[in-house]
Amino acid sequence: MRRITFDLDVLRTFVTGVDMGSFARAADKLGRSTSAVSAQLKKLEDQLGTPVLRKEGRGMVTTAAGESLLGYARRLLELNDEAATAVRGADLAGSVRLGIQQDFGEHVLTEVLGRFVRVHPRVRIEARAARNTELMELLNSGRLDLALAWEGGAATPHAVDVGRLAMRWIGAADDARLAPALAHAGVREPLPLVVMDAPCVMRSAATHALDQAGIPWRIAFTSPGLSGVWAAVAAGLGVTVRTAVGLPPSLRLLETAALPPLPDIGLRLYRAEAALHPPAQRLHDIVLQALDLAAA
Repeated sequence: MRRITFDLDVLRTFVTGVDMGSFARAADKLGRSTSAVSAQLKKLEDQLGTPVLRKEGRGMVTTAAGESLLGYARRLLELNDEAATAVRGADLAGSVRLGIQQDFGEHVLTEVLGRFVRVHPRVRIEARAARNTELMELLNSGRLDLALAWEGGAATPHAVDVGRLAMRWIGAADDARLAPALAHAGVREPLPLVVMDAPCVMRSAATHALDQAGIPWRIAFTSPGLSGVWAAVAAGLGVTVRTAVGLPPSLRLLETAALPPLPDIGLRLYRAEAALHPPAQRLHDIVLQALDLAAA
């Protein structure tokens, strides 16, 4: 059997195009022309002796072979990037204090920090998952180096915009538990809301949208943390507003005309100082890269 040695640059183009749903957008993201991307994909298919993409409508989707390749390509690229990071930062040592908005705690803690610790074993990370208000207080008082938080907290001049996410109405996945809450909105009885303790940007967005739509509401349950909100919504005590990030399987996004539209919310990576010390800068870059790939 002929041995194939994959070109990682070609695999990166393939994965980026599939993730973004557009190879034209992938070309722009990777700084290449569309003709160069097409040439890379042809090279990949020639190597394999089988198509990895097929036309569907106006776009391209993976074939069975392409879908199989995709998982391996992700692993190869992750290992390549991890090796490059480890070699460049072999002597990196010190500590980093990171604050994470609760919605992102599971993803960042398990994936990003796990990867960081593997390649930088001499760096100690102090991580804290908390609400926006607490994160910004800790950052501005010098007790955090970095904070991944929603926009709208205390002002700080040192931040990078990660992106914008849609705020969504969320209810119990169990229709029997959800129906009473939505029925309230339909007949203009007070809609039961499950929210975090004030101040909370998403609590404010929910009540403002309902007020603008002329829908009465009542606070049915409050919690100081996100886990309490999820549990109360799953129990059918009311509906809430968050993004789709970290949505538990016991809940679902609500698509109903009974509830008003909601705005987007910006996610930012805040820095305590304009110039970070090397371990903090490296973690800063890895977090941004991980979130960029997740949103691609």
